[in-house]
Amino acid sequence: MRDYQWLHEYCLNRFGSAKALEAFLPRPKTPAQLRDIGDDRYLSTLSLRVFRAGLKHSLVDAKWPAFEQVFFGFDPEKVVLMGAEHLERLMQDERIIRHLGKLKSVPRNAQMILDIEQQKGSFGAFIADWPVTDIVGLWKYLAKHGNQLGGLSAPRFLRMVGKDTFIPTDDMAAALIAQGIIDKAPTSQRDRALVQELFNQWHAESGRPLCQLSVMLAHTVNH
Repeated sequence: MRDYQWLHEYCLNRFGSAKALEAFLPRPKTPAQLRDIGDDRYLSTLSLRVFRAGLKHSLVDAKWPAFEQVFFGFDPEKVVLMGAEHLERLMQDERIIRHLGKLKSVPRNAQMILDIEQQKGSFGAFIADWPVTDIVGLWKYLAKHGNQLGGLSAPRFLRMVGKDTFIPTDDMAAALIAQGIIDKAPTSQRDRALVQELFNQWHAESGRPLCQLSVMLAHTVNH
């Protein structure tokens, strides 16, 4: 298993300078910032991620103001009351993307957020307090208790809201395969645990957040 120094030196050469590298890398939110995000904003972003999956992001983003309107500003307590008849009516609304399975996911994910709110005080506290040393465990939790959050949807949602996470994109998976960490895309719990172990090691060596290590690793493959 290669150490962090190899990754850092490779990226310095690729970007040309430490300043250029640092300017490119993402910055996660602090736990306090994550706690300050309202549950309605978490539900909105989670729903945006679900609708973006498989579609052009700009198309979904352009329609999002209409989604905010028809879903009551994504207030979980209001959204959770939306029944089948309400969702069927939304299927006639040309202002939004009319995909019944994804529309149904919104009240289902609202229920997940409300359930967590009862246990943790807020969804933001739940996200903030989850240890990044087991971020794959948070992916698994969201995929199990949420709706349409399998694959890369959970890690992409977490990146969107600012929670520190790595994302096993095609480039990152190719880099991990090239380094002999895994032999295929990390979809199994075993392979994800191996990747988590590597990122925990590099995080301990460098002090860098997982999101930065993820981006750096993805840039070690040819583009």
